Amino acid sequence: MSDGLPLLVLAVAPAAVMGFFRWPASRVRRRGTAGAAVSAALASYDEAFRVTAHDAHHEIRAQAARKAPLLLPDRL
Repeated sequence: MSDGLPLLVLAVAPAAVMGFFRWPASRVRRRGTAGAAVSAALASYDEAFRVTAHDAHHEIRAQAARKAPLLLPDRL
């Protein structure tokens, strides 16, 4: 075995774990199936690593709050 193998494992293992967790995070974002805590955690992650994500997150929440409620059709 070479002396660089443990260093390689230390570099590759966290990258593999982060790559694995990225897949369910993207599915949750697309489907909107996240609860409030998961949504907040994903928003915090986005805000930390993407400069424009903070404004986008608050705009999305404002758009969701502005949706007009569905009116019931008149009953005869």
